[in-house]
Amino acid sequence: MEYRELIIQAVAAKESAYAPYSKFRVGAALLTKSGRIFTGCNIENVSFSATNCAERTAVFKAVSEGEREFEAIVITGDNYDYLAPCGICRQVLAEFCDFDTFSVILANDQEDYRVMTLGELLPGPFRKENLKPGRF
Repeated sequence: MEYRELIIQAVAAKESAYAPYSKFRVGAALLTKSGRIFTGCNIENVSFSATNCAERTAVFKAVSEGEREFEAIVITGDNYDYLAPCGICRQVLAEFCDFDTFSVILANDQEDYRVMTLGELLPGPFRKENLKPGRF
């Protein structure tokens, strides 16, 4: 798969980040199975627990517009190494994405990136299948 366009969009999304406290901007671009791309940036809050990561922003935008199946996500940040999603973002991705085929692209730029599967990033996730039948 060609990730160039996703990386370009993730880098552009990073420019919209609201990060006045950490000064650490993050951008994400999420590709749906229908071919749509949803971008997200991190949005901080003075109460850090109310902060939302770029990855979750992109997923929530997509889900709020009816998308439920995803192919790949690019994550890029203001750092000098590959930026992996936090644990909460990994768990949110686990709600919607296939562990063996969903690609997580950790990108520094268009030529410098690493591709992993969600399963490699989140072994042993808590999933719907873990719930007792009839419980919810």
